[in-house]
Amino acid sequence: MLRIVLPKGSLERATLELFESADLGVIRSSEVDYRASIDDPRVSEVRILRPQEIPQYVAEGLFDMGITGRDWIEETASDVVSLGQLRYSKATTRPIRLVLAVAGDSPVQSVTDLPAGVRVSTEYPSLTRRYLESQGVEAEVRLSYGATEAKIPEVADAVVEITETGRALRAAGLRIIATILESYTELVANPAAFADDTKRHAMQQIQTLLDGTLIARQRVLVKLNVNQDQLGAIIDLLPAMKSPTVSKLYGEESFAVEAVVPKHTINTLIPDLKDAGATDIIELPIAKIVP
Repeated sequence: MLRIVLPKGSLERATLELFESADLGVIRSSEVDYRASIDDPRVSEVRILRPQEIPQYVAEGLFDMGITGRDWIEETASDVVSLGQLRYSKATTRPIRLVLAVAGDSPVQSVTDLPAGVRVSTEYPSLTRRYLESQGVEAEVRLSYGATEAKIPEVADAVVEITETGRALRAAGLRIIATILESYTELVANPAAFADDTKRHAMQQIQTLLDGTLIARQRVLVKLNVNQDQLGAIIDLLPAMKSPTVSKLYGEESFAVEAVVPKHTINTLIPDLKDAGATDIIELPIAKIVP
């Protein structure tokens, strides 16, 4: 039914891991194969292509649904339906930023300080031109095929580049003077396919699996036992998504408690629970959470 296109390159491994965790494992003959499949009746075809190309292919109807970055959707000005952000990336859950940067010793402090005719190197020429024009800057925008940050000062006066932390730009001696956009990975659909009731329903079901997997990555299940007189203190400690589940233990004046809690708090939560009287504490991973 659905023809799906997934990103090749820096997002490839993280994307395939997400689909595997969502029980939508991508099957291909080798790591360099561009054709793949998913053993799911809702998916008829899978391709793995560069994220730069995906928005246009989805907009043209070559694929019903795809994963790409907001940066490439904006660069190509593609007419796609965004089904929502998928907050994962090759390294972090933070968005990437498309930034304008100059040499660290440049007198330029903001985009409006750029002189007429400034040379700007970027892998995003269309988006860069639109941004600079909106700021009233007349620029010579040049397409970069990589190593963009190395082109100052000989080839360019400024660069527009993506970054997650800014570390690589600082290492190259550059200074960020403006953020053009923040870009998460997005699940996008072809407008005509999204208008089809059957295909839209299939897309939404796949999105439920992906979103549920991403939510679960940030949570764990905690189970414990506690005496009745210490139950209130334990409940107060649990930052549960909803009220914890509390069950009386058979033949005892104590209770079993379980709650879904943020994973990043677990290193302090478990010792605090033990100090408050909890016993038999178990931490369990969660595969999916579907609200």
